[in-house]
Amino acid sequence: MSKGFIFSAFADDTRFFLPSGTKLTPIAEFRKYLQRQFTGFQRDVRSLVAWLQSLGVELVIMESTGIYWKSVYAALEAAGIPAHVVNARHVKNVPGRKTDIADSEWLAQLGRFGLVRPSFIPPKDLRELRLVSRYRQKLSQMQASEKNRLHKILDDAGIKLGAVVADIDGVSARAMVEGLIAGHPIEQLADLAKGVMRHKREVLELSLEGELTARHRFVLEHIQTHNRYLEAELATLDAYLIEAMAPYREYWQLLQTIPGIDEIAAAMILIEIGDDLSAFANAKHLASWAALCPGNHESAGKRKTGKTRKGNHAIRYLLCEAANAARRTKSALHEKYQSLVARRGHKKAIIAVAHQIIRTIYVLFTRRQAYRDSGFDYQAALVKKNAPRWIKALKKFGYWPTSDSTTHPVLVPAR
Repeated sequence: MSKGFIFSAFADDTRFFLPSGTKLTPIAEFRKYLQRQFTGFQRDVRSLVAWLQSLGVELVIMESTGIYWKSVYAALEAAGIPAHVVNARHVKNVPGRKTDIADSEWLAQLGRFGLVRPSFIPPKDLRELRLVSRYRQKLSQMQASEKNRLHKILDDAGIKLGAVVADIDGVSARAMVEGLIAGHPIEQLADLAKGVMRHKREVLELSLEGELTARHRFVLEHIQTHNRYLEAELATLDAYLIEAMAPYREYWQLLQTIPGIDEIAAAMILIEIGDDLSAFANAKHLASWAALCPGNHESAGKRKTGKTRKGNHAIRYLLCEAANAARRTKSALHEKYQSLVARRGHKKAIIAVAHQIIRTIYVLFTRRQAYRDSGFDYQAALVKKNAPRWIKALKKFGYWPTSDSTTHPVLVPAR
C-alpha cells in the first residue's frame, strides 16, 4: 500500500475582541479545518492538487519524510502552489498529543503564523541531476570497497603487495595481480613494475610470495572484473555530468579554481548547492546547512559540546574529499590543515578545511570571481598567538637559552 498523506486547510478565521483598557483582547477564536486523506498514488496526488486549488490555498507545509515528499512537491510545483518542506525535528508536536491529524493541524497553524523555516530545495533540473551524482558517489564508494576486498584477499594468501605499492589498483599493481591470477612466476611479475617501482624489485619479490589457492584466484578474478565494470560505469556517468554542466558553466569553472576540486567534484558540488545561493543569508548559514561548522549545545551558561550536526551527507562527503586533496597542495588550505592537525587531529582538521572551502564557495559565487590564494600563513599566525605562552613554559621548566654568545643558543634542561 502506498504511503498516504493527511492535509489540513484553514477555511475560515473569525476573531471576537473585548475592550480592555486601551487594547483589544481576543476572547474567542474560531477556526474551521478541512481535512482529507490521500494515498501516494499519482491519481490521488492529482486529486490533492485539484482540492488545494479549489480552496485557494496560498502555502503548503509538509514534513521532510524520507523521499515521500518529493513526488508531492513536484506536483505542487508544477501547479504553481508554493510549498515549504520543513525538518520534522523543528516542528515536532508535544509528546503525548501526536497523531497524524494533530500533526497536520499543527503544521497548518505554524505555517499560518510564519513559524516554520523551509528547507533548501534546489530547482527541478538540479534535483534530477542529484539522482545521477549521488548514484555516481555510491558507485565510487562501491569501487573503494572492492579495492579493500582485493587487498584483504591478497593478505589472506600471505601476499603483502599492498604494503609495498602506494595504490593496490594502480598500473603496476593491477598488472601484478592479473599475473598472480594467471599463475605467472614471481620473477616475471616483478618485471611488470613501472616507474620508481623498478627500484624496489627485491622488496616486490618478497611481497609477492604467498600461497595463492584456486579459490583465492576465483575471488580475485571476479573482483577484477567488477572493478573494470565499475570503472566503465563511472566514466559514463562522468561524461554525462560534464555535459549537464553547460547551463552552469560559469559557476562550474569558478569551483575548479579552488585547490582540491577537479571538474567532477565541481559538478557534484554545484548540483548539491546550486548556482543561486540567495536562500542562504551569508557564508555562515551555508556552512551551517552543510553541517560543517561547530554545533551549539549550551545550557546554564555551560558549553557542553561543539560537535557538528547532521546535515546534507552528500555535500559533506564531497567537501571532505576536496579538503583531503587540498591539504596536499601548496595553498592557504594546506597551511590551515598543517596548523590544526598537530593539536586537533586529522579528522577535525579536515572538517575545518572543508568549512573553509564552503565559505570560500559562497564568496566566489556571490562575487562571481575566481579563487585567489590569500597566501596567509596559518602556522605563523599560530606561533604568534601562542609564542608568549610557550616562552613562559620554557622559562618555567629551565629550557630557555643560557648563553648569548653562541649563534644558536643551547637549550639546557632543568636538573
